Amino acid sequence: MATKKPKTSQKTTKSKATKSKAAAKTVKPVVAAPKTKTVEKKPTENKSCFKGFFAKKYEENESILTIFKKPKFYGALLGEVFGTMLLTMVIFAVMPFQGGAFNVTQYILPITAILIAVYAFSGACLNPLITVGMMATRRMSVIRGVMYIIAEVLGAWFGWLIFNAFHLAGGETAMDMSALSAIGENQFWLFAMVELLGAIIIGFFFTRALAYKRSAFTFAIVVAGGIAATMLIGYVASAAFLGLNNNFILNPAIAMMLQIFPTAGENFGEILGGICQALSVYALLPMIGGVIGFYLSDFTARLSGEN
Repeated sequence: MATKKPKTSQKTTKSKATKSKAAAKTVKPVVAAPKTKTVEKKPTENKSCFKGFFAKKYEENESILTIFKKPKFYGALLGEVFGTMLLTMVIFAVMPFQGGAFNVTQYILPITAILIAVYAFSGACLNPLITVGMMATRRMSVIRGVMYIIAEVLGAWFGWLIFNAFHLAGGETAMDMSALSAIGENQFWLFAMVELLGAIIIGFFFTRALAYKRSAFTFAIVVAGGIAATMLIGYVASAAFLGLNNNFILNPAIAMMLQIFPTAGENFGEILGGICQALSVYALLPMIGGVIGFYLSDFTARLSGEN
């Protein structure tokens, strides 16, 4: 008779097999530990709002060796010449016919049109006090600024020649506007204060207009409005309060065409003193005022958090 296997052995083998399968199922796969990312420590940033206040704001490679190779530079110079010429003619056209009164609309519309027309060429500085402010705040290289000033003086001279030529063609004598810039005795500081204050306001408005430089129209409106406001303030301060009869120019290039330099005197020392006095009032102080206006605008913009 064949012997039968005990049932207990079969159960034990089945239980071992099921345990081994269960153990195989319960074994968790080995998960690799996540890689730790190395975080680079950034240098602590200077949170001062005046960081880079005096940094260059023009092309780094603009120098006397490179600037004359660019055709755009010559277009900018022509724009400054032509724009200053038109501006000079507008000033000369309005000055003799004010009759002791001031009408802001006589200035703001033509000045706005000139600024819009010239802005794309050169940025429409059209005034040495603006150009000096651009150089002082490092918005413009020195070589470009010097060439702009030369172009502005040439433009004012051309405007004077053309306007005076029409005047002579009409049978009149050569225009003499030296009385508009004549500094009376003991009036130096009165003229100086009006010119300095007006230049500060113009420099401030021009700098603020640069914040809207993407729109030529907005830029022109801000600048022209600032010039008109400055001339209105200058008229009230000089004529109404100081009795100076509108003796303010606020543009060194145009001032030179108004015969600011004395040509007669008792001796050479008196003539030289008059020349130095005229240069101080109509050239040096406006340029200083323009720089003050530029820095005042930049300082305010940085404190307010404007980029």
